Amino acid sequence: MAQAVTYRELGGTGARFWGLLALLGVPLALGALAYFYMEHNGHIVTGMDNQIVWGMPHVFAVFLIVAASGALNVASTASVFGKTAYKPIAPLSALLALSLLVGGLTILVLDLGRSDRLIVAMTHYNFKSIFALNVILYNGFLGIGAVYLWFMLERRMNRYAKAAGMAAFLWRLALTTGTGSIFGFLVAREAYDSALLAPMFIVFSFAYGTAIFIAVLLAACRWDGRPVADELLRRLKNLLGVFVAGSLYFVTVFHLTKLYQTRFDGIERFILADGGVHTFLFWVVQVGLGGVLPLVLLFHPRLSASRRVILAACALVVLGGLAQMYVTIIGGQAYPQVLFPGLQETSSFFDGEVHPYAPSIAEVLLGLGGVALAAAIVAVALRAIPLLPDRLDRASGEEGA
Repeated sequence: MAQAVTYRELGGTGARFWGLLALLGVPLALGALAYFYMEHNGHIVTGMDNQIVWGMPHVFAVFLIVAASGALNVASTASVFGKTAYKPIAPLSALLALSLLVGGLTILVLDLGRSDRLIVAMTHYNFKSIFALNVILYNGFLGIGAVYLWFMLERRMNRYAKAAGMAAFLWRLALTTGTGSIFGFLVAREAYDSALLAPMFIVFSFAYGTAIFIAVLLAACRWDGRPVADELLRRLKNLLGVFVAGSLYFVTVFHLTKLYQTRFDGIERFILADGGVHTFLFWVVQVGLGGVLPLVLLFHPRLSASRRVILAACALVVLGGLAQMYVTIIGGQAYPQVLFPGLQETSSFFDGEVHPYAPSIAEVLLGLGGVALAAAIVAVALRAIPLLPDRLDRASGEEGA
């Protein structure tokens, strides 16, 4: 029989907590300085130009936004699918989803070049633009996610939590579909131009968000000395393994579909065989370190029993996700556009040439600043609000994974 769950704030000494915030404050401060540096001097000081218009900040931003959707997996599994084993950690899942989205959107806003122009995007909508639709999807997710978290925490509103969870579940699918469609609708870029990108990004979000959730859960419980049941961790790591396998499946289908069409032979050869750093990141980091190796670690009968191994698998999934975003965003722009199919063109504007890109330190610092912001939000919220169960080693009263 399930026991009542007692929630309490993150404990520990004040000095230890402020030390954590000070540590997170370093990348936050450096990210702020990077923003002001790029704002003052313009994007000329970055590695971006009129060929590579989306750079390293977008890699971090899109990764965080996609991971935010997947971080809600645990809460959705508890509320929508009735898996009571995950119910005690559902509030942490919702908090992490909101925090990751805020971190990713902050990077995007600060990389606009003129951040004040966000007002234009908020007041003038072109509903044929997927970017305009995504503004609605992002704000909607923040609103619905906040209400969902409130319903889970407020005892009087608990009876509405399942309905809010269903709304959040459906909205996050729409959000990730919109993010994937940013690339899928870009028919001018051969690396994109595929309806498969929308469902592929959804599966990516499941893997990235679950990996980050497991890491945050274990870190928070270890900070406070709160026990976590091996059975709960087994379920979570198996869930992560399924999502990683699904990600590899979609990547395989995506590239096989491209290879089947002759007009995509060039871009596929670039990504899969002779794209230099992009080929390395794809095969070694995204597929090898971020896909195959985590599967081995998560399903190995002996290794998967170690929490350090599970954490290592989570870190590898995150690393592979960043590589996937780099290959998709940067690699897709580096390959030359085909302006006149079937013909060759040359000019002084890099027509027909693979465009080089080297991210500047400022771009990397801005991206890391967004990650630190998400982490700081989680830390402060856990310290101020009772979101984490007192212990997670009690019987859940539920059979099955």
